[in-house]
Amino acid sequence: MNVIGIIPARYSSSRFQGKVLADILGKPMIQHVWERAKQAFLLDDLIIACDDERVADVTKGFGANIVLTAKGHLSGTDRIIEVINPIDVKIVINIQADEPLINPIMIDNVAQALLDDQALAMATLVKKIEDLSDLSDPHVVKVVVDKNNFALYFSRAAIPFRAQNSEIDCPVYYKHIGLYGYTKDFLFTYKNIPLSNLERTEALEQLRVLEEGFRIKVIETKYDTIGVDTPEDLEKVKEILAKEKYHAAS
Repeated sequence: MNVIGIIPARYSSSRFQGKVLADILGKPMIQHVWERAKQAFLLDDLIIACDDERVADVTKGFGANIVLTAKGHLSGTDRIIEVINPIDVKIVINIQADEPLINPIMIDNVAQALLDDQALAMATLVKKIEDLSDLSDPHVVKVVVDKNNFALYFSRAAIPFRAQNSEIDCPVYYKHIGLYGYTKDFLFTYKNIPLSNLERTEALEQLRVLEEGFRIKVIETKYDTIGVDTPEDLEKVKEILAKEKYHAAS
């Protein structure tokens, strides 16, 4: 296989317990993610990697291909590595289980970047920030890139900082969208990189990659998502999907 999509789905969450099973318009959140990801053209297979029988039972109910993994993984990436270890595949796409607004084009864009350039080991997405309130929201991760569209840094703070004497009236800010693509080989390299100081400081695992000296290709998308971290986020998603459903029916 060329490309496989993995949705790591952890039941426990410090901020929102069992959120992957939260109801959104009659379906669990994980089903919305799976149905959208299934529409991506470049995925040869799609697997939900879960750590809890409750998630496994629900996902089996809507026909997903699931793998029950160990509970002790520290991150979704570690869970993915367990799943893909025996699979012959070139590229792995990490699709977040708490982003029910994911657009399948976003998945294809990340996969295509890795297919087109065999020198790349890892890729992800960004979108221009239009709501300036996002700059002060630590749940919205910001990113700055170099002239070749490789990530320089990710932060929960507003970056770049605009100095008072800056000649730029309004810098362009980008939010990071947590959709990742990797080569399978790089995932096993990643597994052996120790947690970094920057990763511990910002609680962002992708900083481990940058601090070790590897590069992350960044692809700009016009599509936006809402990562569901809180019950309030869930209500926002419900409103958006209800409007989409209404417009599709009218």
